[in-house]
Amino acid sequence: MKVYKPEWRCTFSVNEGVDEAAGWKARIAWRLRDVADRLEGGGRTLKVDCDVVPAVSREEVDTCLGKGFAVTQGLLTQLAHQAACEDVMRDAKAELFEEENASRH
Repeated sequence: MKVYKPEWRCTFSVNEGVDEAAGWKARIAWRLRDVADRLEGGGRTLKVDCDVVPAVSREEVDTCLGKGFAVTQGLLTQLAHQAACEDVMRDAKAELFEEENASRH
């Protein structure tokens, strides 16, 4: 009886800057990304490297990335909501935060 064993590999990395050991091409590419970010203002360039074996389509990768960024947006929205609530509490009930402020000094 033949035993079938599925084999796969997925490497995924996200970079937001050039690696110290990068070659001149990578350094120029990151310099251009930095210039583009400054020209557009307020943006943030991320480089995504994804290697999947067996291969999946670009559309499938894009769908996964889109879903991942949707989750990220939800998490950031929750953090913003929590920060807004804390700001309101700090204003309305400053005495609750006095000990925290004293320990920072």
